[in-house]
Amino acid sequence: MSAFDLSLLPRSATVDAAGRCHVAGVALDGLAERFGTPLYVYDEGELRARCREYRAAFGGPVAYAGKAFLCGAMARLVADEGLGIDVATGGELHVALHAGFPPSRITFHGNNKSDEELRRAFEAGVGRIVADSFDELDRVERLAGRSGRAPAVMIRVTPGVAVDTHEYIATGVEDSKFGFGLANGEALAAVRRVVAHHAVPFAGIHCHIGSQIDRLDAFTRAVEKMVGFVHAVESETGALVDEVNVGGGLGVRYLPEDSPPSIARYGAVVHEAFEKAIAAAGVRSRPRVGCEPGRSIAAPAGLTLYRVGTIKHIPSVRTYVAVDGGMSDNLRPVTYGARYEAFLPARAAAERPLVATIAGKHCEQGDLLVRDARLPADVANGDVLAIPVTGAYAYAMASNYNKVPRPAVVFVRDGTARVVVRRETDDDLVRLDLA
Repeated sequence: MSAFDLSLLPRSATVDAAGRCHVAGVALDGLAERFGTPLYVYDEGELRARCREYRAAFGGPVAYAGKAFLCGAMARLVADEGLGIDVATGGELHVALHAGFPPSRITFHGNNKSDEELRRAFEAGVGRIVADSFDELDRVERLAGRSGRAPAVMIRVTPGVAVDTHEYIATGVEDSKFGFGLANGEALAAVRRVVAHHAVPFAGIHCHIGSQIDRLDAFTRAVEKMVGFVHAVESETGALVDEVNVGGGLGVRYLPEDSPPSIARYGAVVHEAFEKAIAAAGVRSRPRVGCEPGRSIAAPAGLTLYRVGTIKHIPSVRTYVAVDGGMSDNLRPVTYGARYEAFLPARAAAERPLVATIAGKHCEQGDLLVRDARLPADVANGDVLAIPVTGAYAYAMASNYNKVPRPAVVFVRDGTARVVVRRETDDDLVRLDLA
C-alpha cells in the first residue's frame, strides 16, 4: 500500500527528507512530545483561508456555525475574518460573547430555546433569532413586549428536501424536529405572524437541509423551494424578504476517494439557482443569499494526534492498534459510522502494508476510530498516530466518558504553536463534586 495521501491534510502540510510530516511549518510528532496526547491540532491559516473562500463565494451574509467547533480563539478568528457566528444554545452564546464577538453579528438558532436563553440573547443585543416553532414565537413576542425592542427574526423553513446523508443529520425533511413545514402551510403562517407583530422585525427566511452533503442538486432544489416561498410571502403578506439563508451542510473530504464540491463551486451553484428561480418566479424582493458553514471550514483544518498503546493481533481475524483516546474525543465513528484515514506523522512517507483497526481505550467494543486503517508494518507502542479531518464535531462532542480528561486544542501557524484550550486534568474531573 502506498504512502499516506497528504492532500487530506491542511494545504500547508509537507513531508521533510526524513519523512516527518509538518503542518504550518510545525512537526506533528513534535507537537505530541511537547503538548501530550490526545491532542487536537488546527492549522490557523487553513481556518482563515476557508472563511475567506466563503466570503468570496457568497458575498452576502456568512455566519460560521459554532456547533462544529467553538472556543474563544475560534470565535475571535471568525470575527477577524468578518463572518458572523451562528450559536444554537445559551452556552455557545456565552462563549461567543466572552470572546468579545460583536453581538450584532450573532445569529441565535435552536429548536428549543428556553425563556432564559432568549432573555440573555435580548439583553446581549444579538442581531438575529431564527425562530423554530410557534411556541418560540410566543416567547419572543412576550420578551419584545417587556423590553420594547427585539432582535430581527428569521423563520426557519423545513422545505421537504431529502439528501443523501446519515439520517441523523438530514434536517430538511418534513418529519423533522426543526423548523416550520413548508408543505403544510406552517411556514407561511409563521411569517404572517411575525410581519403582523410590529415589535418583532422580520428579517427573512432560513433553511438547513442537512450536513455532509456532496451533491449540489440538493441545494438547488432547496433554493427553488425557498424562492417559491418568497413569492408566497409577498403575495400573502405584502412583505419583502431581505434575506434567504440556505444554512450549511457542504460535505468535506474524509477519505481519498471522496470528492465534495469546492466552496467556490458550491457558492456559484447556489447563486445561479437563486437567480434563475428569482427570474422565473417574478418576485419583487431581491433578497441577499446567506449561508452558515461549519464543517467545511473547521473539519479540513484540524487533525487529532494520539499515542499508540497496545497492539493486538488476532490470527485470521484482525489486528487492533489501540490509542490513548477514542470515543470521548471523537464520537462521530460510533454515532454516525463516520470513516477516517490514519497515518504515523514521523513516517508519513512510509509504505503502509499493515491493515489494522484503530481502537480507543473506552469500555465499548464500538469504540473504534478507524476500521481497516493502513499503517507501516513496524508500527509500535509509543508511536504517534494522526487522524486527519477531525476539526469538526470532535472537540465539540467530546466527553469525559470513563473519566478521561478532554484533550488540549493547539493552533499552529507560521512555524509556531499555541495552546488555545488547555488539557483537562484529573482534578477537573471532580471540580463539580459537592460531596
